[in-house]
Amino acid sequence: MIQISVEQFCNHAVSAGAIAPEDLVALKREVIPDGITCREEADLLIALERAVPASEGFADFLVAMVVDYVVWGERSTGYVDRETAGWLAASLSGRAGPSPVGARIAQEIVREAQGSAEALTAFALEANRWIREPSGRSRPHFALAA
Repeated sequence: MIQISVEQFCNHAVSAGAIAPEDLVALKREVIPDGITCREEADLLIALERAVPASEGFADFLVAMVVDYVVWGERSTGYVDRETAGWLAASLSGRAGPSPVGARIAQEIVREAQGSAEALTAFALEANRWIREPSGRSRPHFALAA
């Protein structure tokens, strides 16, 4: 069986301009059957969600996979430290601030983790406020963990 990398999957989706239902099935079964295994995979999938229209199914899958990786795959298990919070906030923010899915990811990580860096909690709150208030989209100021 030929293994498809996350990068190849993302390149295909960007070329196609969308993530088709069969692409989501392939992502689950063939690309990351055991979930996200490193930050680079998470970064690619988060960027893909911003780059192409995402179905509700892909959005739900992405949220679940990133939450699982950050909370239970990173060390210390169950906790999000400052360094991880900084990486995550930067990845979710992109150039223009988090998407609604990115805001959901931050919120779910704070909810799922047994403890998280204060900066991640602040980021999740600000991201949700920014998503809910379209007038605030012109100049986002997110608390990126230092």
